[in-house]
Amino acid sequence: MLITNGQIVIWGHDGRIITDGALLVEDARIVDIGDTVDLLNKYPDKKVIDARGNLVMPGNICAHTHFYGAFARGLSIPGNPPRDFPEILERLWWKLDQVLTEEDVRFGALVCLLDAVKHGTTTLIDHHASASYVDGSLDIIAEAVNQSGLRSVLCYEVSDRHGASYTKAGIEENLRFIKSIGNGDRHSRLRGMFGLHASMSLSDTTLEACSTAVPDGVGFHIHVAEHNADQEHSMEKSGLRVVERLQKFGILGPDTIAAHCVHISPNETDILSETGTWVTHQPRSNMNNGVGTADVEYMLNNGIRVGLGNDGFSNNMWADWKMAYLLHKVSNLDPRRVTGNTIVDMGVSNNSALASRLFHEVPVGVLEVGAYADIIIVDYEATTPLSYDNLPWHIIFGFEAGMVNTTICGGKVLMRDRQLLFLDEVEITKRSRELAGAAWKRFSNT
Repeated sequence: MLITNGQIVIWGHDGRIITDGALLVEDARIVDIGDTVDLLNKYPDKKVIDARGNLVMPGNICAHTHFYGAFARGLSIPGNPPRDFPEILERLWWKLDQVLTEEDVRFGALVCLLDAVKHGTTTLIDHHASASYVDGSLDIIAEAVNQSGLRSVLCYEVSDRHGASYTKAGIEENLRFIKSIGNGDRHSRLRGMFGLHASMSLSDTTLEACSTAVPDGVGFHIHVAEHNADQEHSMEKSGLRVVERLQKFGILGPDTIAAHCVHISPNETDILSETGTWVTHQPRSNMNNGVGTADVEYMLNNGIRVGLGNDGFSNNMWADWKMAYLLHKVSNLDPRRVTGNTIVDMGVSNNSALASRLFHEVPVGVLEVGAYADIIIVDYEATTPLSYDNLPWHIIFGFEAGMVNTTICGGKVLMRDRQLLFLDEVEITKRSRELAGAAWKRFSNT
């Protein structure tokens, strides 16, 4: 298909906006980009999607999320509010993941994927847990991903918190899924990683077992120092800080994602940089859990590739752009902290580089010849002059969730003129409400 009459946003060092641009999609890839008139003359027989002067942008990427948290929206935690993050884990997440059934896992994923299509997020890196339904859980999520038409990287979070049999089941689920999808298949919209919960819920024995079991070329996806409890546990058990402990067991590296990194030291920053480990920043989640603010500027300045995730919040990634932009200013009492260009570095450049690595170096999250055709059309009527240089601030101060008009992933149109083409929103949300209500009753009885 040929997308015409768009303001084509080309991010990067040679970034620009092609004001009356077009791009051609064939076999899931972008094969040509240029002016509308030139490409219409060059490809007169192609099916045309008219962007009607709107912004044509790469689909957004979420570098860390939790589909299984979908049923937490509106859920009341009995008793007094949790006083800190460890209590939130114990009284919410570690109870919720124990009551999820196979159908809960499926519809939790579907409602998140539906939300992603509507908000123009075409690649999601998920981190799953469902303690009562481990074996085969990643297949259920993969089926939902394929139904949605989106691109996703899946893993199961290994943890010792439910005993040795649960630990073993988590390890086996990661290995089984990675093998089943064939992580070397370049044509699949699915990839697998090896999930780990966090240092504080993993013994030395488990870390060693996971490090030994992980296939070549597959990285880990783990929470790192989201709260100081993670550091306190690591120091007590090993005499090492979290990043140091993970390095000891070979967990870090250029295929591994360390989510959060709120409470890391300068030495840990150096280790993450030296090992090429990716870090993801989740500002909405960090604010909600009251865990603190990761020093993303320090990490970026020290060579760490920091991306943006949502940690299970809505898949409107521009909301995390806005929160990241504001959070660092107020937490540092300095309006100069974290500029719009820094947000683009995380939300576009680093997220794209991470996703591209996971999908075997095929460009993801950029509009360039050879890249996967993950494309969104955004109805944004700028009320002030818009240029490439000021686009980050238009996004932060002007973009809203409902502005995505069209979502395309791998050359397949998933939403056109805000009409979902492959997911039935009414049926999915109806069944989700029913299942969530039943899960809440089980939650209250645990």
